[in-house]
Amino acid sequence: MLVEATAPGKMILYGEHSVVYRGPAVVLAIDRRANVYAKKRTDKKIFIDADNLGFSGYFEDNVYHAVRGNAWRGRNLAALNVSAKKTMEYLGVEGGVNLKVRSMIPIAVGLGSSAAICVATVSAVEKLHEGGLKKEEISNVAFEGETIIHGKPSGVDNNVSTFGGVMSYERDVGFKHHKLTKEIPFIIGNTRKKRSTKRMVENVAALKERNPAIMDNFIDAMGNVAREGLDALLKIDLSRMGDLMDLNHGLLSGIGVSTMKLEILCHTARKNGALGAKLTGAGGGGCMIALSEEVYMSDIERAIRRRKSDAYRVSLTDQGVKSRWIEDDEIADS
Repeated sequence: MLVEATAPGKMILYGEHSVVYRGPAVVLAIDRRANVYAKKRTDKKIFIDADNLGFSGYFEDNVYHAVRGNAWRGRNLAALNVSAKKTMEYLGVEGGVNLKVRSMIPIAVGLGSSAAICVATVSAVEKLHEGGLKKEEISNVAFEGETIIHGKPSGVDNNVSTFGGVMSYERDVGFKHHKLTKEIPFIIGNTRKKRSTKRMVENVAALKERNPAIMDNFIDAMGNVAREGLDALLKIDLSRMGDLMDLNHGLLSGIGVSTMKLEILCHTARKNGALGAKLTGAGGGGCMIALSEEVYMSDIERAIRRRKSDAYRVSLTDQGVKSRWIEDDEIADS
């Protein structure tokens, strides 16, 4: 027997970058998920099989040993090592674990892949040891894994991946969960260009240091857009949501986090019927999102693909992290 844990990815609808300073971010859990399978070992190694990403290896005394792929790939797996070890420390147990990662969430494109994998890892390991952790505890432990990747993350990604649904976050206010009365599908356009959240946040901070007064105006404007956007989302006012997505994207472009490819995909989506389109996440590559009425969604997807980018529909999900015991032969390889 082994444990399967699964957690959703996310997209930011409004408020990226401004949330670092003030104003809310509006974050949505999406139905693309990461699965982690866990089984106890007889030693203390943390073995991680990420073969669908092209590499695997193990950590022993926090030193990575490659089995498949280059040794530098250990940087990609360090967060899982920390998540697994911190979970066992939290539970007061020792031992090793085999982890198999299978994810539907593209990595390093702003859809919360690292958080989903960290959350699923914590959930799998704690169930393996029958820890009985509450979701809040799972989120807190997964946050420690996230710090390995993002330095000083806000905690938004691991929270929305743990709890699912719609969430807003604001400094000095914290997290709030919201319920929607209707499903809203989105289209994601993936530029296929990976980027670093940490680097983009540092670039914006440097711009703010050089132009403090003007950047304060941008940050305030983005915060206002996010508050209005949350109101429009909860009222399922799609037209207003789309307008605010466009405005938010314009502000993000103004602070230098958009790219030519993201601009092209946003304009392509709008030209083909989208109510609104914007980059999602830190920018510098990664993904954009588009909101549309059903009649135009296929046209938008095809148009994005013609721009040599990936396009797929996503739905929002209230299903956060979950885990279960399974037989060895139940593992999905994709």
